[in-house]
Amino acid sequence: MLKVNRNDHRPIWQQLLDQAVHNISTGKWPPGELLLPSRELAQLVGVSRSTIQIVYEELFSRGYTVTSRRGGTRVSDWTYAPRSSEDVVIQGPIPPELPSLNDSIGHLHSWFGNHDNRKVEIDFNPHEPYIDENLTQSWKKSFLQASTESNLDIWSYGDARGLLPLREQIQRYLSLERGIHIDVDQILLTSGAQHSIDLIAQGLLNEGDKVSVEDPGFPAAWMTMKYRRMQVESVPVDEHGLCVDRIHPQTKLVFVTPSHQCAVGVIMSEPRRQQLMHMAAHHRYWIIEDDYDSEFRYRGDPLPTLFSQQPQNTLYMMSFSKMVAPGIRLSAIIGPRIAIDRLTQVHELTYRHLPIMEQLTLTHFIERGHFMRHMRRVRNIYRRRHEVMTKAIVASGLSSRFTLSGVETGLHMLLESETSYDEQAMTNAALDQGVRVYPLSKYCLESNRKGWILGFAKVDEHQIEEGIYRFARTVSTI
Repeated sequence: MLKVNRNDHRPIWQQLLDQAVHNISTGKWPPGELLLPSRELAQLVGVSRSTIQIVYEELFSRGYTVTSRRGGTRVSDWTYAPRSSEDVVIQGPIPPELPSLNDSIGHLHSWFGNHDNRKVEIDFNPHEPYIDENLTQSWKKSFLQASTESNLDIWSYGDARGLLPLREQIQRYLSLERGIHIDVDQILLTSGAQHSIDLIAQGLLNEGDKVSVEDPGFPAAWMTMKYRRMQVESVPVDEHGLCVDRIHPQTKLVFVTPSHQCAVGVIMSEPRRQQLMHMAAHHRYWIIEDDYDSEFRYRGDPLPTLFSQQPQNTLYMMSFSKMVAPGIRLSAIIGPRIAIDRLTQVHELTYRHLPIMEQLTLTHFIERGHFMRHMRRVRNIYRRRHEVMTKAIVASGLSSRFTLSGVETGLHMLLESETSYDEQAMTNAALDQGVRVYPLSKYCLESNRKGWILGFAKVDEHQIEEGIYRFARTVSTI
């Protein structure tokens, strides 16, 4: 029986959720067990039914339960448990072996490609955040403050890890907002996700190593790895996230977006997370956790990171591209000191350090409270736009023709079609109507999945409704 502790500072739903997760993970609630209806459980526990519904929704979204109209809510029967031969207590996983340095330098061409010249009125771009004059004015104030910096030493060659005051601000943010507790020397500043991936390829892998990527997934990840002459292995993604059991046993690195899968948008279930971490420790490979937009979750708090659970062989990538703007080109890699030390050596050799003014400006931007005010404001904007897009997709009939996913977190969602559907014809037809949508196939390495990724961050509520209805009308004519 779940119990409420009135002296506990946590929200009631969080207390009950933690108890339920414990019961499932320890086997107290075995796979297949039918949970009580929410109304009946609410009466037994002495809470509102809506509280129990929140708990059940969280259990379902994290993969602990399955539901059906007639069968109710049951504990997942595929909950991960290590095989007995692997069921070994690992006292601090041994980090993967460090390869020799790769000193080659190259250039990664954009995977996104050039758009044609047709007029676009509504662009469902999934990669760019909302930017307005409030942000630019706040950034201007921080820039002017940073320009008055009197310490002349900062204009000399600096720490390859990045400006210390900025890393201290990031350290504080990660501790308060993401539950990641690290030393400041475990943070390396970079100029974006592709820069981070390129550094990791050069510093932690040998040429010809096998690396595993999500498919569909983030194209820049596998393009960068291929450019660095790695053997890229595609791993399918299903409704529970990365199919961990399909990872090649000789892989040296796995790139994953667990909080909001890039492209499909699903949340990696807790059993899959545990399975991935166990296998990474057992086979001694790196996990690259790209946490690109998990700050924007529309029910509950952001999910725990893989890094916070297993920091010994996980590298956590964060970026200010979605939180502030892509143009500032600032992001970070967080990881075990042995890995960050190696990446810092490569960074110092190939890039030296990031431009100082952007780092100083972002430091002031965070210190003066502009960053958190901006985050609170855009979260409200994204919540409204997320709701408008979801309702428009349902009202327009698109959700009855295609599978809608990725609606819990992030700045985009997916409409997936049958693989036989003419995705490109639909994309071109929508563009003829002034609406740009983004084909799922462009995010696939070997997968033949089809559909469209729809971003809503840069599109206002009226345009979202208009664009979705135009798209729906176009679908009906194909």
